[in-house]
Amino acid sequence: MADTASRSMIRTQGRKAYAAFGGRPSGTRHPLVAAAMVLPLATLLVVVFGGWEAVVTQASSVGVMLGR
Repeated sequence: MADTASRSMIRTQGRKAYAAFGGRPSGTRHPLVAAAMVLPLATLLVVVFGGWEAVVTQASSVGVMLGR
């Protein structure tokens, strides 16, 4: 029981500290932060699986479509 109470108190203090430094509510994330989290993994997958040509082809297709 004491273990649960101490964990709860630590979580509450962490949330207060996060909110004090301008933290966002749980469940929201700025799109640039999300992109910064995803891009390294996406780059790794492209290198490992050799999909660079497919990425270039898709980007080119999107560029042509937007240019119309």
